[in-house]
Amino acid sequence: MDIKELFRIQKHLDDKILMEHGLEGENLLQPKTLALLVELGELANETRCFKYWSKKGPSPKAVILEEYVDCLHFILSIGLHEGYTDLELEEREAKLTETALFLDIYNKTNQLQKTSTLEGYVDLFQHFLALGKKMGFSWAEISEAYLKKNEVNHQRQANGY
Repeated sequence: MDIKELFRIQKHLDDKILMEHGLEGENLLQPKTLALLVELGELANETRCFKYWSKKGPSPKAVILEEYVDCLHFILSIGLHEGYTDLELEEREAKLTETALFLDIYNKTNQLQKTSTLEGYVDLFQHFLALGKKMGFSWAEISEAYLKKNEVNHQRQANGY
């Protein structure tokens, strides 16, 4: 699955949410940005990459992947909001640790919220994809998990979530 298809699928969910909650025409960049930051925190918590004081290992890979695609939903939604959907993303190897990547993604997210540019968005997205690769996820796994979670999100909306 390519990135344009993910944007198309996310747009369908976003449009449904806007209509269901009467939010057409609202500027939702700040709530979407905060949601992304919260989801990134949940993802970091499941990886436990920063918990130097604990001997407990990370959550199962499936749990981490679900949190990862929760973040992906909001990254795509921010791109749609800002009109950043015609992207060329490069696959990069991350030389940073997971903890450093999380901090970098937090900083890039905050910067994008302050001064939104296509270049900043692409940089954020590429670092996010590098984090996924660092955690051992293939693009096929990410796409499949995204589709499953997107289905859950549609069901939640239908049930008054």
